[in-house]
Amino acid sequence: MTGSDSDRRAAVLGSPIAHSLSPVLHRAAYAELGLTGWSYDRFEVDEAGLPGFLEELGGEWAGLSLTMPLKRAVIPLLDGISETAASVEAVNTVVFTEDGRRHGDNTDIPGMVAALRERGIEQVESAVILGAGATASSALAALARVCTGEVLAHVRSEARAAEMREWGARLGVPVTVRDWERAGEALGAPLVIATTPAGATDALAGAVPERPGTLFDVLYEPWPTALAARWSAGGGAVLGGLDLLVHQAVLQVERMTGVPAAPLEAMRKAGEQALGAR
Repeated sequence: MTGSDSDRRAAVLGSPIAHSLSPVLHRAAYAELGLTGWSYDRFEVDEAGLPGFLEELGGEWAGLSLTMPLKRAVIPLLDGISETAASVEAVNTVVFTEDGRRHGDNTDIPGMVAALRERGIEQVESAVILGAGATASSALAALARVCTGEVLAHVRSEARAAEMREWGARLGVPVTVRDWERAGEALGAPLVIATTPAGATDALAGAVPERPGTLFDVLYEPWPTALAARWSAGGGAVLGGLDLLVHQAVLQVERMTGVPAAPLEAMRKAGEQALGAR
């Protein structure tokens, strides 16, 4: 269903959820599109509370955005998931069909690809991923569409190394895993994707090469990170977590509302203003 002919609801779920920017982005889209009957909220929901939350939703619900720790926990509760979501076993978007079915999708992966393409990066010969875990697997899936050669992954433990090799094999991406202590050596790659928590890459700022390529740092708060600031100062292209957040939210709005094109710039501006106010 599209338009403003009836009240429709959507929301973001997760735990913790208080700092989520999703309401700001989705509400900005609704305002720009004139979807006056649409609302978007946030709810603190953990894995234990998710089944009950879903069961209580009425027919006015159009969709949900999911953040940690729900991206994998939701899968058994759905009627089906997209190939993209299945490739990384992670759902960040649930769309409710008119017949009441729950369909899961992943907009993080195409969102990352779209953010890179917006900066003119259609293809790279090699890439580096800093960190492991859920965001790193999404980055690998995005690189399957962008990178023509080898991906280097720098991780902190053998368990994480095994995980990244497994994801690489599943996604058809040749991955070489190296120890985190050698991460500074890898920053000369044409594309570096940092998927680590706040502060984790600060010590690498001094290793940024004289002519850096492109850095995609998935953090948006605090911003810029020490690595992103040094990278930018060296003349390299920098994408941040807000780029990823906005592009994946654009795809969510389109899937939930049925509009052909969500208002990217209005959503980005709203996100920038919200972060600036913090």
